[in-house]
Amino acid sequence: MKKKLKIIGCILLALIGYAACTNYPKLDLISGFSAKSMASGFFIDHRSQEMITAGDNDIDMVRLAKNKVFEKEGYATSSVYGLKERKAIYREGLGVTLINDDFDNSKPYDVPKRNTTKTDLPYPYGDNEPKDTAFTNIDYTKLEKAIANTFDKKGEKSKRTRSLLIVYKDRLVAEKYDSGFDKNSKILGWSMTKSLTATYFGILQKQGKININSPAPIAEWKNDERSKITINDLLHMNSGLEWEEKYDKICDATKMLFEAEDMAGVQREKPLVGIPNQSWNYSSGTTNLLSGILRSQFKTHQEYLDFWYSALIDKIGMHSMLVETDMAGNYVGSSYAWATTRDWGKFGLLYLRNGNWNGEQLFDKSWAAYVATPTKTSEGRYGGHFWLNAGGRYPDAPKDMYYASGFQGQKIFIIPSMDVVIVRFGLTEDEAFDFNAMLKGILGSFKK
Repeated sequence: MKKKLKIIGCILLALIGYAACTNYPKLDLISGFSAKSMASGFFIDHRSQEMITAGDNDIDMVRLAKNKVFEKEGYATSSVYGLKERKAIYREGLGVTLINDDFDNSKPYDVPKRNTTKTDLPYPYGDNEPKDTAFTNIDYTKLEKAIANTFDKKGEKSKRTRSLLIVYKDRLVAEKYDSGFDKNSKILGWSMTKSLTATYFGILQKQGKININSPAPIAEWKNDERSKITINDLLHMNSGLEWEEKYDKICDATKMLFEAEDMAGVQREKPLVGIPNQSWNYSSGTTNLLSGILRSQFKTHQEYLDFWYSALIDKIGMHSMLVETDMAGNYVGSSYAWATTRDWGKFGLLYLRNGNWNGEQLFDKSWAAYVATPTKTSEGRYGGHFWLNAGGRYPDAPKDMYYASGFQGQKIFIIPSMDVVIVRFGLTEDEAFDFNAMLKGILGSFKK
């Protein structure tokens, strides 16, 4: 009996040792994610620690992390069983940055200059409350039912929708929020930020300051095969550069977001493993590389910081929006833009109107067509930093629909043929949440 217990004990120790060796490298990423999420939710949207733990951090493995918020000092820490403690600091104007031990928090830093002058017009073109408009071609009974089906019923926790907004013919026709959220709640767009980042290239191109068909201005690539990669290839995620993006493991994307000091440089260092313009591969590293390219277009860091707001965000009144930076001062263009659901809706409407915002053309009409044109080898799924329905991803939605999409089911659906923008925020992906059914229900309430 003793011998058997000894054997069992050895087996258990071996299993524990294996689990520890396997998961220990992940602890840095787990505590990093948790600290960043806790600090951003707390300092940017003023959520309680309990709300963030039960919502944003309610993810496998991340639940293991223990967090502390130091409100007066402006930071949060996280660790897993006391191991691999990470720290995320909040700085007004720059949001939250996950830092390492080498980061000098006492060093002065630039902050973007904002113009938050309110526009005396009803939403969506202004800051006043929207007009109460009724459309005869909308079956509001069907619409209300479709909206209700998007949210969990009391006591349920499966759909996990946080907010839903619908703009039709420049009017807000529906808006609903889950408990704890309202029209003033700032929500992280995750990879919807990619679509925002790409838009700046359309703006610069209209201004005649950049040619997206020219080689990417990366000095390290000039003397090797990567010199053939164009900005256009990067905008279409079609560069052929090596990259792995799988969030259930340690990969290029997770190491970049939760370990890298200079996120704009991570993809830059990768080798070519495919053929430019023939090798579609979704990559957050590519978007942050593009953020770095944007930075190189300006003489000073201050100009780069200001441009994101003056050329787009504040220009169309997305005054709630905040784009966070990494340790090197780059906007994390792949993932870290926060805004209210209404302000994200303005971004969708800008594209629905082909770059025209209340009479001012921010980017050429051709740019909207450009981002909605399928990338080679993407099978109709992806365009210029926007996802597409050209390949029929959502069979009950029009094929001309394109959309910004983020982790856990953040979506801005732009549907030109129906003059509709639909924004949905939540904590569930396609597999757990039936987006096709949501679209079918909402769009089915619009009479032809």
